[in-house]
Formats: sequence, C-alpha cells, structure tokens
Amino acid sequence: MLEYRKFAEEVLAEDIGRGDLFERIGESKEAAARIIAKSEGVLAGVPYVEVICEVQNLQIDWQKGDGERFEKGDLIARVFGDSVKLLQAERAILNTILHASGIATQARRFVEAAGKSLKVLDTRKTRPKLRVFEKYAARVGGVINHRMGLDDCLMIKDTHLGTIEDLKTFIAKARRVIPFTSKIEVECEDFAKAKEAMEAGADIVMCDNMEFDEITKVVHLRNSNYPHVLIEASGNITLETIARYAELGVDAVSSGSIVHQAVWPDISMKMDTL
Repeated sequence: MLEYRKFAEEVLAEDIGRGDLFERIGESKEAAARIIAKSEGVLAGVPYVEVICEVQNLQIDWQKGDGERFEKGDLIARVFGDSVKLLQAERAILNTILHASGIATQARRFVEAAGKSLKVLDTRKTRPKLRVFEKYAARVGGVINHRMGLDDCLMIKDTHLGTIEDLKTFIAKARRVIPFTSKIEVECEDFAKAKEAMEAGADIVMCDNMEFDEITKVVHLRNSNYPHVLIEASGNITLETIARYAELGVDAVSSGSIVHQAVWPDISMKMDTL
C-alpha cells in the first residue's frame, strides 16, 4: 500500500538523514534481534513495520499480531538481516510500534469501558501528517473512525453556526450540493439547538459538553419524533464516565483523548548473537 511505503521511507529518512555514521565503520554481518515487551498493552503498527523492514531488506517474524494483547516479558517479534541495516531501522521500528500500540491500548480501554451497546469514535484531533496512521491505530484497538477529514461528512460546528443565519435553509442547500452519500452532523451545546438541528434535517446531532439531564431530553425527543437521527455525545468523555452515556441511549461517543492522551508502552529491541 502506498501509504505504508511513504511512511516507511519518511521515518527512515528522518533518522538516517545524510548518512548513518556507524555505517562508515561498522562491519556488516548477519544479525538477529528480539522485540520484547517490558509492559502490557495492545499491539498495533504491524503493516507499517513490515514495510520498514522491506525497505531495509530485513525479515520480521511476528509472535503477536495487530490487536493482540501483550504482557510484560512477551516476545513480540524477531528481526533478521544485515546488522547495519537492522540497526538503522531499530528506532523507526520501535517508534512505530510504540506510537501505534499506545493508541490501540487506550482505544481498547475506552471500548471495554463503554460496553457492547455504545459505539466509541475517535476525532480529528490527530498530530499533523499522522491522521491516517493514528486513526488506523485507534481502529486496531476497537474504536470506530469518525470522519477522516472535511470531505467525508458535513459537520456544522459551533464556529460554523456563527456564520449561518438560518440552519434549515442552509441544510436544504447542502443537500443539493454535497455528495448523495454524505451525512450532515450538527454540533449542539443545549437542548434548544439539538431540537433546531433535528427540525432542520440533520442526520446526526452531536451533544457537545451537555449535562446528562440535557442529553436525556435530546434522546427522548429523537425517540419520539426523529427516530432516524443518530445522537453522538462528545466533550470530556472519560473512562470513568463513558458507561453512563450508554445508559442515556445515545448511539455513540467521541473522544480525542483516545489519541492525544495515549501513553506509549515500554517495548525494546535486543540484539542476539548468531
């Protein structure tokens, strides 16, 4: 896949730069290394690391797969090939696994805390140039991706609403110009705005930073009058509060912290003697 190849080439170039100084003096020989977990987590990053190894002409033998849990002391993979090439790729391999696995681990925590009746979504709060990678990692952890960008769903946020005089007229016009398959979502900060959004023809209503009682009213209105409308809750969703949203009857919750609050696990590489 082109995305994987581009990623691999860029992360290797970032580290190798104008040339690996060790390569000038280091003797090339057949080498092997072990990637070992020093903490627990959920593995992600496999397809990206495979292409990094391909670029460096290395062989990798995975002992764990994307989405699988690992515990402290587990062998995640073995890597074989030219010692210089392996050492050049070491940090690129580890950083890729660490970053992706941190997000996948956080995502899995949210999904498990939410239970089976509630969809958990990520957001566009991703690091610049890493959206595809970070959303892939969230998906490995069990999260459902929210929109990838401005082109796959018309979300009317509070900042947009400040420029719109009549929401119903605006949505009617949008239906004529956006793709037939695109949905329209309106960010609402209270019951009154949620009611207006449903009346105006929104497909999805986002209850942004609403109190639980206010969300309950929105859900009741939807259930009674607009059963086709989806309700998403967002804003300060935590592992401690997420289960409560399932009880309210919303369809999904979204949280940027799945990505931006993820913490890297502890994983290292050890060289073996052949």
